[in-house]
Amino acid sequence: MTKSNDQAQTYLRCLNLVSAIRELPRLDAFEERVLKGLASTWATGASITVLQAKVLTPDTSPTTMQRRLKSLRKLGLIDQLEDQQNTRIKYVVATASGKAYFAKLGQCLDRATKGTWPPSYV
Repeated sequence: MTKSNDQAQTYLRCLNLVSAIRELPRLDAFEERVLKGLASTWATGASITVLQAKVLTPDTSPTTMQRRLKSLRKLGLIDQLEDQQNTRIKYVVATASGKAYFAKLGQCLDRATKGTWPPSYV
């Protein structure tokens, strides 16, 4: 394969990746940033309280973060669970849809890097 053919294939894989990602829930840039911040915490195995989530991005007011958390809940990507010992403490957790969101992004990335397009689930 020539270099221009390789580049064309790379571009086509990119288009397919974008197409697959468009099937995911639409997030604005800030919601995506919040969700990625939460996911970074969850990836370490740590839990995150609503209060901790509100200060996840220091350049954002807690009120704005609360609105974004609410919108992510409406999208079904996150939920809040009460602490078993202290019901005043609530944890932000990924829902099944939230986990599926990250799984699909991972599948898209994996397939794009391996060049196995079009994916069977698109």
